[in-house]
Amino acid sequence: MSSRKYSKELVDGPNQAASRSMLRGVGFTTKDFSKPFVGIASTGAKVTPCNMHLNKLSEIVEDSVNSSDGKGILFNTITVSDGISMGTQGMKYSLVSREVIADSIETVVGCLGYDGLITIGGCDKNMPGCLIGIARLNRPSIFIYGGSIKPSKENTDYVTVSEKVGEYSKGKISQEELIHFEEISVEGPGSCGGMYTANTMASAIEALGMSLPGSSSQDATSSSKNQDCIDAGKAIMNLLENDIKPSDIMTKEAFENAITIVIALGGSTNAVLHLLAMAHSIGVELCLDDFTRIGKKTPVLADLKPFGSHYMSELNANGGIQPLMKTLIEKGLMNGNCITVTGKTLKDNLEEVQPYKNNEIIKSFDSPVKGDSHLRVLYGNLADQGAVAKITGKEGTSFEGKAKVFDSEEEGVDAILNNQIKEGDVVVIRYEGPKGGPGMREMLKPTSAIMGLGLGDKVAFITDGRFSGGTHGFVVGHISPEAADGGPLALVEDGDLILIDAKNDQLTLKVDDDEIEKRRLAWQSPIKMPKKGVLSKYAKSVGSASLGAITD
Repeated sequence: MSSRKYSKELVDGPNQAASRSMLRGVGFTTKDFSKPFVGIASTGAKVTPCNMHLNKLSEIVEDSVNSSDGKGILFNTITVSDGISMGTQGMKYSLVSREVIADSIETVVGCLGYDGLITIGGCDKNMPGCLIGIARLNRPSIFIYGGSIKPSKENTDYVTVSEKVGEYSKGKISQEELIHFEEISVEGPGSCGGMYTANTMASAIEALGMSLPGSSSQDATSSSKNQDCIDAGKAIMNLLENDIKPSDIMTKEAFENAITIVIALGGSTNAVLHLLAMAHSIGVELCLDDFTRIGKKTPVLADLKPFGSHYMSELNANGGIQPLMKTLIEKGLMNGNCITVTGKTLKDNLEEVQPYKNNEIIKSFDSPVKGDSHLRVLYGNLADQGAVAKITGKEGTSFEGKAKVFDSEEEGVDAILNNQIKEGDVVVIRYEGPKGGPGMREMLKPTSAIMGLGLGDKVAFITDGRFSGGTHGFVVGHISPEAADGGPLALVEDGDLILIDAKNDQLTLKVDDDEIEKRRLAWQSPIKMPKKGVLSKYAKSVGSASLGAITD
């Protein structure tokens, strides 16, 4: 099959002279029209450290494609910043941006006849957004991760600052100390430095086979990250020449590999949401129960933040995730026969990889951080479609307490910072789901405040919203059906007993069935949906979190 499957329709023959004329205006030569067109989608922008360097990386990729006898064509899509908008109304746009990014990449590539695609992402939502766009187009494609930021000289990062706010509200530190941590903790380009959502998704995408070997385990400012971009040109040409498409790579077995690495690394709950959506886009049947099935046999091995001690940059310096993947294959927990963007199998890519020199960051199978998955899919009369908990075991495996109910994140945060939450409470923040938000805000601000107040192992937190990868503590999110749809979460009242059982994967409202039905009949939604704009369109099209909050 011709590697110019799409571009030839755009530029071949006398009838396409006008199209060629436009392209000559942006620098195309006559020779370029006979080369495969490779779109290079950058999420670069100066709105966030995660993405501030990506346009420079995209230029390296363009040169690499051009020197490999392709024609690279740069274009941009958006990014937003969870870290900046966290805890505000602006955060409603975060998950929405995943769909905007996917839509925009699909639109540009579909319109302009690019034969192949390389996408470059660095922040939480633009990575799955890039992969969803890649999956929909199903043309030879590669994803490049922008890389991780390093911690400050005092070993702090963005999440540190979030938790210091809770300490300040309790009077444990002064405002001057708070500002000090604010000033030093985020410096230079790169995604948040723990095993938060960005590094979780980068690792998952490498295990999926959609990025070059080692792509997820490079610091943003490293020479290895530049080399990753240089290598992309030959790699995309190889995919084009052999017609290796995302559907050949993003198989059910490859998604199972991605789930396995997320669990082994102690990754973010957002991976559940994003992997479900990515699988849907490529036509792979993936469901919440797949996470449970794989989680029963996969231990947590990484001592990485937020609940561990180390940053991603430390793991990068010790070999990254490749030795871990090789071990998981040897243990029969990952499928090494899956094809990747190198054109080789995952096992072949890892053939020369050496094991870790020590087990300081990645623990041995004999001494895991946790013997099975920290990602627990809970069911029960509060979540008959499922909920996702992040339980490391440090906070225990079950919790029963009385509900303190809030109908928005702001109400919950005010109560936490004003010391209205006491030991034994179950904080309930609802109407923050995909539709109800709309946009399914992350709850890092309230959960960080709880940790900063020293209540991380003394209270629980449940929501139909979701969590930042930096969240830790006894937390349950993605509760489905969500409150805005009249789900059982909407019927919880202050003082109700709630049981979270991560051993038996149950989330139970301990209220009589007749009382629940009485409340259901009396329920009226307290929220007002936006009448126009992107949030309105999103609320009308988005599905349940249990399906990945998909919009198509």
